[in-house]
Amino acid sequence: MTVSVESTGSLGRRMSFTLPAERLDTHIGGRLRELSRTVRIKGFRPGKVPPKVIEQRFGKQVRAEALDGLLRETFDSAVRDQSLQLAGNPRLEPAGEGELEWVATFEVVPDFGDIDVAKLSVIRHTSEVTDADIDQMIENLRLQRRTFQPVERAAAEGDRVALETWSQAGDERLPTEGVETGATLIGSGVMFADIEQALVGMAKGDEKEITVNFPAAWRVPQLAGKSVQVHLKVTDVSESVLPPVDKEFIKSFGVKAGDETQFRADIRTNLERELKGALANRLRREVGEQLIAAYASVEMPERLVENEARAMLGQQVEQARRQGQNVQPPEGAHEGFMDAARKRVLVGLLVGEVARRNDLRLDPKRVQETMRLIASTYEEPEQVIELYRNDPQMMSGLQSRVMEEQVIDWIAERAQHTEQALSFQDAIRQ
Repeated sequence: MTVSVESTGSLGRRMSFTLPAERLDTHIGGRLRELSRTVRIKGFRPGKVPPKVIEQRFGKQVRAEALDGLLRETFDSAVRDQSLQLAGNPRLEPAGEGELEWVATFEVVPDFGDIDVAKLSVIRHTSEVTDADIDQMIENLRLQRRTFQPVERAAAEGDRVALETWSQAGDERLPTEGVETGATLIGSGVMFADIEQALVGMAKGDEKEITVNFPAAWRVPQLAGKSVQVHLKVTDVSESVLPPVDKEFIKSFGVKAGDETQFRADIRTNLERELKGALANRLRREVGEQLIAAYASVEMPERLVENEARAMLGQQVEQARRQGQNVQPPEGAHEGFMDAARKRVLVGLLVGEVARRNDLRLDPKRVQETMRLIASTYEEPEQVIELYRNDPQMMSGLQSRVMEEQVIDWIAERAQHTEQALSFQDAIRQ
């Protein structure tokens, strides 16, 4: 096998290599012979199909599969022989008319020098679930199941108010005719804060006109950045009615016996699981920020950074579309993500280097524990576990996540660190 590597930049590389022809022919011949023994073709007895028929029927496909496999195998072998640390996937292209000469272009991991994690200073946050946190969660669950009943009084904080509105922004009336109808829960932020606060003290049938100064980034273009006269008319006021924490309420959350002690125990388990994840995320961010600060001057592979920026843009667009927004990002929109992408790539490469240099291995038990932890948040945990086991892409993503967590923990244990206690609510606040 002939291999040559040249630099195309500080981190860019161009590798030319030749596939071993005899190995390609051997692989193709072996696969065709295997097919001749097992394949069933109408008009021929099993195992008696002539080689020419096998070649005509399967030769092209077998050759393509063999070429692809040998290409990857040869490239990986060349990378190992040249002691290269790749950053991202290579681009493989034929070098000429033949199928044996290839060119791979790729980027390599930068030289981080001595990675001394003991010099890092990390804050490790701690927290615990208290009875007050469980009480608050039960109150939140009651709020989720609340009902509303009309009242003949002025609206107060927490009431649901139905109303009609129209606005005058300079010479423009919105809507041009009639009124807009809607409802808001005072204090929820569904409507602009000034409007919600103006509803406090208004009863059914009351009308009021207020001046609202909308911010420049307001979601309604006709109102954004303008001082607007908003006319309000309350058509209904309803107060919330919270359900009692009785057996029926508790049963509705899956506690079959309706036992409050078991209900609180289940809530504690769920909150502790949420807290564990939140503290792990905080530690990951803390270690990541320290790594970024320590190695910010190291040049990053630009193609890898750009790919990450495009992926981040794609995630944002997909999230917007799930919310019903039709988003068409302009050309070059990914450039707004380049700084964040560069930091993410830096942390990812450093984590990989720490794992490689210290021979850190993926812990299968931790993978299983994390998978079961994720599955426990669903109604059918075993189905989720089976989904992971049968989907290589999902399992690969899970393994990458667990490996990163392992390395982050390894770094945090060896770094200088101080503990900082947080309340549960502060700990889970992102």
